[in-house]
Amino acid sequence: MAVAPILSWEGLSLIQGSGWLFRDLDIFIAPRDRLALIGRNGAGKTTLLRLIAGTLDADKGKRSIQPGTKVVVLEQDPDFGGCSRLLDYCLKGPDAPPQHEVESIASQLGIDLNREAASASGGERRRAAICRALASEPDLLLLDEPTNHMDLAAIDWLESWLQRYTGAFVVISHDRTFLTRLTRATLWLDRGSLRRREVGFGGYEAWEEEVYANEARAAEKLDAKLKLETHWLSRGVTARRKRNQGRLEKLYQMRAQRASMLSPQGAAKMKLASDDVKTKSVIVAEGVSKKFGDRTIIRDFNLRIQRGDRIGLVGGNGAGKTTLLKMLTGELEPDTGTVKLAQTLSGVMIDQQRSLLSPEKRIRDVLAEGGDWVDVRGEKKHVQGYLKDFLFDPGLIEARVGTLSGGERSRLLLAREFARTSNLLVLDEPTNDLDLETLDLLQEVIADYDGTVLIVSHDRDFLDRTCTVTLGLDGSGRVDIVAGGYADWEKQRQQRNAPAAKKAAAADKTEAAPAVMPVRNKVKLSYKDQRDYDLLPARIEALDGEIAKLEAALADGDLYTQNPARFAQLTAALDRARAEKDAAEERWLELAEMVEA
Repeated sequence: MAVAPILSWEGLSLIQGSGWLFRDLDIFIAPRDRLALIGRNGAGKTTLLRLIAGTLDADKGKRSIQPGTKVVVLEQDPDFGGCSRLLDYCLKGPDAPPQHEVESIASQLGIDLNREAASASGGERRRAAICRALASEPDLLLLDEPTNHMDLAAIDWLESWLQRYTGAFVVISHDRTFLTRLTRATLWLDRGSLRRREVGFGGYEAWEEEVYANEARAAEKLDAKLKLETHWLSRGVTARRKRNQGRLEKLYQMRAQRASMLSPQGAAKMKLASDDVKTKSVIVAEGVSKKFGDRTIIRDFNLRIQRGDRIGLVGGNGAGKTTLLKMLTGELEPDTGTVKLAQTLSGVMIDQQRSLLSPEKRIRDVLAEGGDWVDVRGEKKHVQGYLKDFLFDPGLIEARVGTLSGGERSRLLLAREFARTSNLLVLDEPTNDLDLETLDLLQEVIADYDGTVLIVSHDRDFLDRTCTVTLGLDGSGRVDIVAGGYADWEKQRQQRNAPAAKKAAAADKTEAAPAVMPVRNKVKLSYKDQRDYDLLPARIEALDGEIAKLEAALADGDLYTQNPARFAQLTAALDRARAEKDAAEERWLELAEMVEA
């Protein structure tokens, strides 16, 4: 039986500029929907989120919402104007959440809400906005890039909270790991239309390939000029994704080669047995340590970086990533030890500099100094062809920077910086404000770059797809050196912490037993209720594994076209598993409330 939506739009249409941004969209959101909202930069995702929230009026359409439904928006750039402290922002307005709820969430996120709003970092502001949104106890939560400027610990906490959340949410994010773990259905906003499929982000790329393949077949009936104008982007994206499969194989080979050069401990020195290795070295750090006051940021760090390495730096805010990056690039001297850079090293730093792009300049001015040709690392390319390489419509060559979205400006900045001749790229949080297609492009450019790359990022999937070596910092001064990406570092860290965690869990169980048992004995559950209470957690965990396997199978881009019956079978099984998990979670929550009472 279909569940009545808590919010819906019928025939939603909005004019932007001289035409329709989108027209005749139908949207429904059920009480426990977990929806990914996907679309290229400029497609109107944030605008659509505001229309769903009711903070923006449509030109046409009917919005319906169940009485009493509370809708809360986590904006990408919340307004802290008039707030002296972060806490003032959390508690402002007639719809402010209870202060004790805000402070409870803040303590779990590790944020001091008494900090001055004007001097707070982007990550601190984002966590304050999360405190306000979650403490408001929404029935529908609208999240616009919730992981931007967040460190890994905060992202993990938010994921855990959303997994327990019993309401509905719609999320816009470029964080593939975040989307894959949390979403169960996808809204795809594409060229003014909105599609929905009851599969989480893990199955989105297969769905996208299916849609583009159908469009390509239909396009064969169009004349050549119309095909070129209408479908160059979709064909380019499809081809790019297939090329990236080959690049991933190359990345795995590079990781295997790098792993053979690490010591068995995998944490300290690179073996230096070969003269060939020495001649390829571009940065050599030996015995490096750094302190600020009484705190050791980096301790006894050794690393030999070779030409072609893609080095990822990960860790929480304040763990020392920026300090280590500055020492590796020669910007900061270590207290002890040495960092030697090759004399031929020529670097380009790409960070969040889009504000430095003058809004009055044309795209042609930024890339080609007003001309028709751009010098791309010593090779001449026509500026319009180069624009296509970075997913711009070549017709935008005369457009002003000020007319571009934030993500488009970031993409333009990447195009400008990647054109410069260099053999070292330093990327500081390069994924902020980029859509998924631009992230694919960025991975491709990094893979084809013939120099060395240093990447600071909290985007786990991006690191997994690009890095040959990951430097993991935990804030204690220790730096793990792992061949591979974020997942490889996380696996090593879990293995290292497992014995201590097991010991602590055993101790907690021993200490807690006398206090817990009398409480449990006082709860008068029936035999069936007690059995459900004891067994459901394991069943929910098993269903999580089953859902993950089904989503992985549906992510096969060729499954729908080669075996549509199997695709339908897996989709139905996925729907059943999700429905059973929802029912199991609700049943266990009811029993848990009885126990707590």
